[in-house]
Parts: sequence; structure tokens; C-alpha cells
Amino acid sequence: MNHPKFKAAAVQAAPVFLDLDKTIDKTIALMEDAARNGAELIAFPETWLPGYPWYAWLDAPAMWLPQYTQRYFDNSLEYGTPQAERISKAAKDNNIVVSMGLSERNGGSLYISQWFIDRDGQTIAQRRKLKPTHVERTIFGEGDGSDLAVWDTRLGRVGGLCCWEHLQPLSKYAMYAQNEQVHVAAWPSFSLYEAGAYALGPEVNTSASRIYAVEGQCFVLAPCATVSQEMVDEMCTTDLQKALLKTGGGYARIFGPDGQQLHESLPAGEEGLIYAEIDLGLISVSKAVGDPAGHYSRPDVTQLIHNKAPRRAVVDTAPPSDPAPAVERTHGADEPALPAMAEL
Repeated sequence: MNHPKFKAAAVQAAPVFLDLDKTIDKTIALMEDAARNGAELIAFPETWLPGYPWYAWLDAPAMWLPQYTQRYFDNSLEYGTPQAERISKAAKDNNIVVSMGLSERNGGSLYISQWFIDRDGQTIAQRRKLKPTHVERTIFGEGDGSDLAVWDTRLGRVGGLCCWEHLQPLSKYAMYAQNEQVHVAAWPSFSLYEAGAYALGPEVNTSASRIYAVEGQCFVLAPCATVSQEMVDEMCTTDLQKALLKTGGGYARIFGPDGQQLHESLPAGEEGLIYAEIDLGLISVSKAVGDPAGHYSRPDVTQLIHNKAPRRAVVDTAPPSDPAPAVERTHGADEPALPAMAEL
């Protein structure tokens, strides 16, 4: 049996904050750099485009709404636009699979999203963070159960979660149960509230990525952005704000299915790419010890119900051209009563 082997890259860098076009320029340069170094997959941090909205953590909404709301909305990325096509074309030109973290604009709403783009430039998937964390909910909408998904690719079964989705046990288990092999754990930076909120810092959150690898017996790419001096200058106008948000905070990591870190770390304030060799054949060795959704599970004691049905505010339907008389529908032995619910 042949198991895919390939080189992967994770980004540790700062975006050109609130400038979508310039950040896409930087995105393409990083893709080109990764491809030159032999990477077949590159992963970008949470809301890399157009940068994470740290301002929401630094002041009351009444203070930042007038200054940032429209700018952030206008510089968020919409699917099918020329800016989105630039990224797809770069994936094809560089023969590389891309996991892109972004603020996704859809209608009048924004979502924390991850797009997976194949090496031919085709979008494999667009997933949204199920529950924005804390003050993120003043900016972003929610995903649904269809966003807890794993997709078949040439490189294996690939999936992703954003930031503190890695602290949601049931969401993680839904991913493990889909035989995920390569996971992208997208993080924004770990330089906020350094002395006041240990749970937001690098020890806890890099540990969450490592534990995901061990629990799910999968490879985990954990791209992590940095905060640039330009971002601090833009968002921090008081001494208190400057004390709350520091430069740096980059802790990009790649872990193997046994939890081992597979590379040398970059300094927290340095921009660059980290690389690791991925051998999917190693997954079976780790799963032989404990597969949490397989032989190491106890479904007679605990089970997860995963509702995969998309939940959208508006569903367009058209009446049938030749409507048939209404017939009461019953469920046979082979047809579940709740087809939208999947027991994992």
C-alpha cells in the first residue's frame, strides 16, 4: 500500500493589516517561496486576510466601530472576486495546495473562514468557524455543522479548525471520526494580554495543537501570525492599549501523529515559513495504540450526534413543474427518521 509523502509549510508572518490587495501580494510571495523549497501544501493563519481584528479586544465597541467596521468589511475577501481568483491562480501556477485563513465577506456579514484550494486552483472547500470566540462575536457570524468536515485530496484527508475551536471537545471528535489525516489549526498570534490571560498565550494554545495531533493521530499544521509594529501603531493609541497588545506572538508549529514537533521553531518575532516532511504511513502506527473514534472508543457508553445539515437564513426553492399529490412519507427499516443527523 502506498502512503502519500510530501513536504508541508506553515506561515509565521504578519499581514499588511487592513490592506487586502497588499496582503494578497505577500500571500503569493509566501506561496512562491514555499513551492521553491519543495512544499506541496502551505497553511495560513486565522484571518490572515486582512489581518486579525485585535482592536475589538482593546476598547469598547462604541470606540472602534466608527473607525474600523467599514474598513475591515471592505478589505475582507469575497469568493469569486478578482482578489480570490489571484490566490487560486497562484496555487495553480505554483502547483501547491493552499489552506487560507480569512475574514470572508458574504452579503452584509463576515465569517472567520478557511478555504482549501487544490494545486489546480480549484476550491475544495470553504468552511466557517462554528462559534466566534468572545469579542469576535461583535464582528463575525457563525458556521454550522457542515463546516465540521474532512475532504479527500491527493495529499490525504484534510480538514481544519480555527483557534479556540481546538478547545471544543465535541467538534474535535466529529473531525477525528472522519478519519482526518492532515489538520490545519489556524491561529492569529499569541501576544495579547501577555501578563493577564494565560489561557490566550502560547503554552496553552500550542499545547492544544499538539494534543489534537495525539488525540486524532494526525499531522497538525499550526500556522500562527505575528503582530507587526505597524499593527500596534495602527490600533494602539494609549499606553494601556500598547501594554495589552505586543509585537511578535508567532508560534507556528507542525506536529506528527505522536505529538512530536517536526521542525526547528522560529523566534516568536520573526517572519518566515516552517517546513516538515509528512508521511501518512505513520498514522497507522499511532492509531494502533489508541484510535478514539475506532477501537479505543466505547460507543455503548458515549456517542456523538453530528448534524451535518447546512443551516442558512434563506433557502431558495422552486415549485415543481408538475406537482404530485401529497403523500404521507414513512421511514422504512433502512431509512433513518432524521436523515440530517449522523451518529459518529
